[in-house]
Amino acid sequence: MALLQISEPGQSPQPHQRRHAVGIDLGTTNSLVATVRSGMAEVLSDEQGRELLPSVVHYTSDGVSCVGYEAAEHNVSDPLNTLVSVKRLMGRGLDDVKTFGGRLPYEFAADDGGMPKIQTVYGPVSPIQVSAEILRKLAGRAEVAFDDMLDGAVITVPAYFDDAQRQATKDAATLAGIKVLRLLNEPTAAALAYGLDQNESAQDERTIAVYDLGGGTFDISILRLTRGVFEVLATGGDSALGGDDFDHAIANWLRAQMGMSDDLSPVEQRILLEAAKFAKEELTDSAEVQLEVLDWQGLLTREQMHSLIDSLIDKTLRACKRSLRDAGLGKSQIGDVILVGGSTRTPRVGEKVSELFGRDALCSLDPDQVVAMGAALQAEVLVGNKSGDDMLLLDVIPLSLGIETMGGLTEKIIHRNTTIPVAKAQEFTTFKDGQTAMTIHILQGERELATDCRSLARFELRGIPPMVAGAAKIRVAYQVDADGLLGVSARELVSNVESRIEVKPSYGLAENEITDMLQASFTHARGDMQARALREQQVEADRMIEDLLSALYKDGDALLDEDERHCLRVAVEELRTLRESTTEHRLLARQIDSVAKASEAFAARRMDTSIKRALAGHSLDEIDNS
Repeated sequence: MALLQISEPGQSPQPHQRRHAVGIDLGTTNSLVATVRSGMAEVLSDEQGRELLPSVVHYTSDGVSCVGYEAAEHNVSDPLNTLVSVKRLMGRGLDDVKTFGGRLPYEFAADDGGMPKIQTVYGPVSPIQVSAEILRKLAGRAEVAFDDMLDGAVITVPAYFDDAQRQATKDAATLAGIKVLRLLNEPTAAALAYGLDQNESAQDERTIAVYDLGGGTFDISILRLTRGVFEVLATGGDSALGGDDFDHAIANWLRAQMGMSDDLSPVEQRILLEAAKFAKEELTDSAEVQLEVLDWQGLLTREQMHSLIDSLIDKTLRACKRSLRDAGLGKSQIGDVILVGGSTRTPRVGEKVSELFGRDALCSLDPDQVVAMGAALQAEVLVGNKSGDDMLLLDVIPLSLGIETMGGLTEKIIHRNTTIPVAKAQEFTTFKDGQTAMTIHILQGERELATDCRSLARFELRGIPPMVAGAAKIRVAYQVDADGLLGVSARELVSNVESRIEVKPSYGLAENEITDMLQASFTHARGDMQARALREQQVEADRMIEDLLSALYKDGDALLDEDERHCLRVAVEELRTLRESTTEHRLLARQIDSVAKASEAFAARRMDTSIKRALAGHSLDEIDNS
């Protein structure tokens, strides 16, 4: 009798049912795609055996002419139509692009939504379109390797990408025809690739720091690993800092050595940047490099390069220290430090990171490949080829999410460094009698006032039953999915009218803005709290003034004599004057209390009159029965 067959745990019992999934690292300088074969992650190469794909797209008047290595050949000859480093533009607005200081030689124009578009000979193209071409090329490489269609992909993003930048990445994948299984933070993917979840004993808890410095972005993430569960304790970084900035620092040095002006042509910019990139890579293994650029010849030593890039590396180290503080940990409590990203090949980076954490960093895996490999392992789970019971990923959001309330205040609903996916809700109410609509203004940031936070989206809830101010209950729910993308709903609990929005801002935060927002929240903490307290009392004063004037208009003549009406009107005017003039919230609070006491008798008479009116014409038996 033949033996009955049983499939491997988590595997399909029929080989033809295996699904094809990949992990994609969409990088600033290079991109790559990986998959899992025989339980091991491996990077897929092209027909020439090349694993990296330069993140470069070249346009002609007919459209995209080539992507990758072939496109990179046009860097110097046709710089305005050869698009590089577009990851830095993902999820950003036209004003944000101007902060790059002319580093990108393109001409920009904004579409109706504020997204920057790059002017090419083919016409204006968005960063999302350019990224889609790169993703399409990688997906094609995978389909050739599988000899079949792709079922889905896990695409990695910097941990410090905000909601707009993540959405832009997802939109690019959709445009490329790729089903996104998940957006995965790059540091978490790197930890997966190192197999740190499988190297621990069942009882151990380990804390890991992942230092990820790529071509255009930097991340530091502090992760806790317990029994296969990756929990991100804190994250930090800069979505506009990377190896490109090393290149620009060296290029600026070259320009100074050559006596060239700041006003370079696009071709001259590209020539200097190509020379700078060559020098940086040569100095990885050599102590000095001889350069020939245009008509200039000279020598650049490793020590000279260190002096040019140390300030940039120090910015990353300051972010590391902030993340340690956010996680509530000291350097001695970090078990492992992992180096990720092609820019960590620069020896100076590894030296300074090891010095900061007091231990040698892990760099046994190719730093260019490690993120894509980790994404491939996660894709294998999400597509259904492997059980995910032994691995759970818990990422965090980098900035708080909140809502604007009366007085321009920010009420935080989900705080920064909250583990995602997460759903939280809070109840709010109306400000005016008979209010039938409410504007929901969604904010991101750490400050107390809405004007100091970033606006993500607005939508309206209409159809609220007319009630007295404060009687309606509107439940506002925020939900952040595993990709870090936000959805918001608002529902009135009596009528069940509801409105919702998937937050898809067209552009993201400006360079260094996340870091600046966090720093500002600490710097201005005392002033923000005082401003919030004043705004809260101003809102209370406005409510009291409006309510009291309305009551006087309706019932003042019937329930009060002339002196009483005069006293209340004087009290209202004094409160109004103080509300407009004072910056001291305690003084305003005392005046509000004074007006409340002065109007107590009037409020009691109105209540008595209302009760009498409600009971008129009813017997005690009817009231008891009701």
